[in-house]
Amino acid sequence: MPSELPAALQLGSLQLRQSLASDADFLRVLYRDVRSDELAVTGWPPEAIDAFCQSQFDFQSQHYGSCYPEALHYLVERDGQPIGRLIVDDSVDALRVVDISLLAAQRSQGLGSLLLQWLCDRADARRQPLALSVEPQNRARHLYGRLGFVQLPGDGLYLNMLRAPIQRELAE
Repeated sequence: MPSELPAALQLGSLQLRQSLASDADFLRVLYRDVRSDELAVTGWPPEAIDAFCQSQFDFQSQHYGSCYPEALHYLVERDGQPIGRLIVDDSVDALRVVDISLLAAQRSQGLGSLLLQWLCDRADARRQPLALSVEPQNRARHLYGRLGFVQLPGDGLYLNMLRAPIQRELAE
């Protein structure tokens, strides 16, 4: 089934567009920013952190490409500046959030909620569940719970979460 997700769109103050090869430097910076708290406690020198982040970003990109070859990779922009990414796999069984990441300076402003609500609305319109996996210590779990995601059995490393579509009554 071909994706019904748009290639680009405006969501409030955010613009989403398909990620390009020229976005790679920003995406590497974003990966490191997202991992900064856990890396800060390692005691590693900056060059070791750089090397680790480079290799892990490459590994993650290969993994996503092999597991979700049809996923749509969005770059999230605000005021023309890149602030995050959203990777969505639109399959027959579920709409899957493969990755949603925002720079630390952009978090806790309702932007993740805006992105997820858009995906919830898309999934509801298609009467399709919305699925994602999250690390147990990730603070976004609380947001997912507020949006109606429930925890499913996981693999030990990640929590699998699913949001059933909400049936909306049609106006007569």
